[in-house]
Amino acid sequence: MSDYSGSRYESAKRGAGALLSGALSSLIIVVGMLAVMWVVEGVDFFLNGTLDRQFGIIGWEPDGLIGILFAPFLHGGFGHLMANSLPLLVLGFLAGLRDVRKFLWASALIILIGGLGTWLTSPGVYTVGASGLVFGYFGFILARGVFDRHLLDIAIAIGVGIAYYGILAGLLPNQQGISWQGHLFGLLGGVVAGWVLRRKRALPARPSF
Repeated sequence: MSDYSGSRYESAKRGAGALLSGALSSLIIVVGMLAVMWVVEGVDFFLNGTLDRQFGIIGWEPDGLIGILFAPFLHGGFGHLMANSLPLLVLGFLAGLRDVRKFLWASALIILIGGLGTWLTSPGVYTVGASGLVFGYFGFILARGVFDRHLLDIAIAIGVGIAYYGILAGLLPNQQGISWQGHLFGLLGGVVAGWVLRRKRALPARPSF
């Protein structure tokens, strides 16, 4: 085997190892997030929804601002949580697959932008649930494919777009009891995260004369 072939083999081996490590880390984090949500919902069930009322987003209410941080981990019942669990697991795992550090930053941006946007546009409305994160990860995956233009990111973005395009119906303001604002601003937060965390490309060298 030539030195060139050996170098390519070692590079591919390191890349595969890094991808596997990232996949495992991503899975552990997302499963951990879901575990927290299920435990919190179990506690809230026995407290008759006290956690939801105290820590949910309440639009235009100063006390409701705390919900920006906590609302994604609260749900209006086990049915609500079950509906969010599978898409959160799949999209969260894929969002963190290649770079867990960027995934954590993206999650923070999605929670902040999604929660603040919901608070600003939902006067008096009470909002809880991880669907903003679901839409955020969807937006982040698509934006990453566009902005980074890495082959794996593009492939994941295409697959996610085909598999989950139907969730975009949740952006329509015609479904009672569903926060389209949370969905919209979660999606926007994901796109912003994809832009902010995009891979920076070196500028071409200026010609010298």
